[in-house]
Amino acid sequence: MNNDLEIFRDEVLLALAEVTDIRAWDAIRVNTLGKSGKLTALLRSLGGMSPEIRKERGQALNRLRDELAHCFEERKRVLEKAAIEARLQAERVDVSLPPPPCLGGERQGFLHPISRTIEEIRSIFGTMGFSVEEGPDIETDWYNFSALNTPDHHPARTDHDTFYLSPRQPTESEQQEIPQKIHLLRTQTSGVQIRTLLAKKPPLRIIAPGRVYRADHDATHSPMFHQCEGLVIEQGITLSHLKGCLTDFLRAFFDRPRLPVRFRASYFPFTEPSLEVDIGWSRQTGEIGNGADWLEVLGAGMVHVRVLANCGIDPREWQGFAFGMGLERLTMLKNGISDVRSFFENDIRWLRYYGTNPFEAVL
Repeated sequence: MNNDLEIFRDEVLLALAEVTDIRAWDAIRVNTLGKSGKLTALLRSLGGMSPEIRKERGQALNRLRDELAHCFEERKRVLEKAAIEARLQAERVDVSLPPPPCLGGERQGFLHPISRTIEEIRSIFGTMGFSVEEGPDIETDWYNFSALNTPDHHPARTDHDTFYLSPRQPTESEQQEIPQKIHLLRTQTSGVQIRTLLAKKPPLRIIAPGRVYRADHDATHSPMFHQCEGLVIEQGITLSHLKGCLTDFLRAFFDRPRLPVRFRASYFPFTEPSLEVDIGWSRQTGEIGNGADWLEVLGAGMVHVRVLANCGIDPREWQGFAFGMGLERLTMLKNGISDVRSFFENDIRWLRYYGTNPFEAVL
């Protein structure tokens, strides 16, 4: 290669090594290999040379052009990779850390009171060895009623209390072989207990929070609300275990170590004996834990032997207790909320007042 071409190559390679972005790289490429570039001008100058010199110099220019083109492509790949890495570093988000709690002097996100209540209940029962189970919102009448020892004539099965779904038109073979199932929106999460008893062997300690549906709507009732039911199946379980478990839960949830708790006889078809659970409060002030009045907060009882038998569990070997509570009711009592409809109105002002920081520790 001629000396002038070697000097030209070294100058281009030096400039190429010092470039730091694609825009500068493209400027050098155009200045070197473009239609008006220096190397292109050198190739055009071959027309004025003698055939012998033109052949030798043309070969040298072609080799130089191929070499520089290869160097430009290699440098472009390096610059593009560096640009991508720089962008990834600049736009990186550490998802393991919470976002700043304040932006512009105001909290931007709030945890709904119901979600907060569910988290607290899961935390409290989690320390007692309970696991969380879930089930479908659409149930058959067997899981929702029959398996729970609720007969066909029970008032909870009426259209005025329960949302039934229109039955699917069965095929001819289904009409002959399979009885038509009745589907409904679950009125309680007790169906989760039945599904768990059928799928798992005791001993069991579970809670089942979730949405439930009933045909009722006023200041203290909603057609869609939330429940949390619990179930314990072990050997040697007695009523004293139920009372101790629920007393500890209520005192922890309301943060009242000396909260008065009262158990009184009641009736549920799926428990025997059945109990209503009351807490002490003041009717005049609404204060929890003080006053001479009592307020019902949940129902409970020992699991009926028929429910155990329906799930293939020998009641002579295994015993247990169950309980259920309305989450809106507990949340209203704890936070002083007077109207259940407020939970579903999506008023951001209400949520700012009753909502909590999602990154705040639970209990």
